[in-house]
Amino acid sequence: MAILTYTKLSRNGRNCAFIVGKTKGMEVDCQAEESMVSAFDEESVELGDVKDMRLEAEAVVNDVLFAVSEMHVSQSLNSASDVAYINVETREGNRYCLELTEAGLRVVGYAFDQVNENLTTQYHETVYSLLDTLSPGYREAFGNALLQRLERLKQNGQ
Repeated sequence: MAILTYTKLSRNGRNCAFIVGKTKGMEVDCQAEESMVSAFDEESVELGDVKDMRLEAEAVVNDVLFAVSEMHVSQSLNSASDVAYINVETREGNRYCLELTEAGLRVVGYAFDQVNENLTTQYHETVYSLLDTLSPGYREAFGNALLQRLERLKQNGQ
């Protein structure tokens, strides 16, 4: 989920920007036919900002809060630029502690602020995918919200 951007000087002196993240491949703002200095040439790479996972976690919470009973970024577990923890209670009353990293989201505990190091759960690329597997109530709430939005668009003639 973190996005790393950097620029690299091509052999003809033109700067090219690269974005490496959850999207497949890279976006480049220079011509593909230009010869590039090796990506591993440390003098030719300037690292940009890496998104803080705590900020990403806040965005995740704000995005799906309407479809769960409770959800917040953990205040007691240490978050860093590369990991954040989110507590979620589904509409069914099940509580989970989720880990958010560059690899995605996964369940790391079955209570708020609980991390079980021995738990090996699947990573999900999106919070939607994760909650869809955990909570039929989430799936229903999300579907209902989508239908309501489509009805409003229809009523507004769009």
